[in-house]
Amino acid sequence: MQLPVLTHVATYRRRVAASTERMWENVRDWEHLPFLHRTTFRSIALEDAGHWGWRARIGLHPSAEIVVEVCIEVEKSRYVSRTVRGAGAPSEIWTKLMPVAPDLTDIEVEFWLFDVAPDRVAASGAAYTQLYRALWDEDESMMVRRAQQLARERTHERTPERCLLGPAREVRAKLPRCIDWAGRPFRIVAIDGELVVHATTCPHLLGPLDEAAVERGSVTCPWHGWRFDVRSGRALDGRRARLAPPPRLETDSNGDLWLSDPHTA
Repeated sequence: MQLPVLTHVATYRRRVAASTERMWENVRDWEHLPFLHRTTFRSIALEDAGHWGWRARIGLHPSAEIVVEVCIEVEKSRYVSRTVRGAGAPSEIWTKLMPVAPDLTDIEVEFWLFDVAPDRVAASGAAYTQLYRALWDEDESMMVRRAQQLARERTHERTPERCLLGPAREVRAKLPRCIDWAGRPFRIVAIDGELVVHATTCPHLLGPLDEAAVERGSVTCPWHGWRFDVRSGRALDGRRARLAPPPRLETDSNGDLWLSDPHTA
């Protein structure tokens, strides 16, 4: 069987503010594609995964679907994304990782396409480069945020007994309000008039919930789509996960709002 002849249309290079550990974690993380990259991908369904990488059906906007295999060669510091079925198949995108510093990695991405007319090589290369620049902008933002959260999780602060927030009416006027409690981030929101405190770090991969909209009493992680009930912290999609327990809200006789340790009387 004769292999298809692919044409090299472009090479994209950049420096990413992330360690190779975060980079490999990102490569294996198929689940984030339709959430973090929602303007490019509309869905994903995993078909297979293992130490070698993963294979999935990926929905593109507005209605196309492709099948992609991501094959990982950690020992060679590279991986290849192959479109094996659907628009653009067969095509290959080769990415090489080159560590520069503990939190800096250079990448080199080569785009190899099938059946490209000579007069379309430059335009095709420019389109892929533009797309991957945007995708890597989003990936880098996620990896930087995750590294910061991991560093924060390693620090342990003593839980205070109480903390004054101020007059309850002033707190309500400035909702939603993000706060820190015992070194962890939380947010105060109003649901049907009730003040509720919830953790703003997803327990999955420490995704950010601080700007997630509260819809029908729940929040959705913008990285992987995990949903949580704001009041209970319980996952709403059958997963055995929950948000970190929040501090308790109390209003004193003067109308001041306090945070207090939920484990104290």
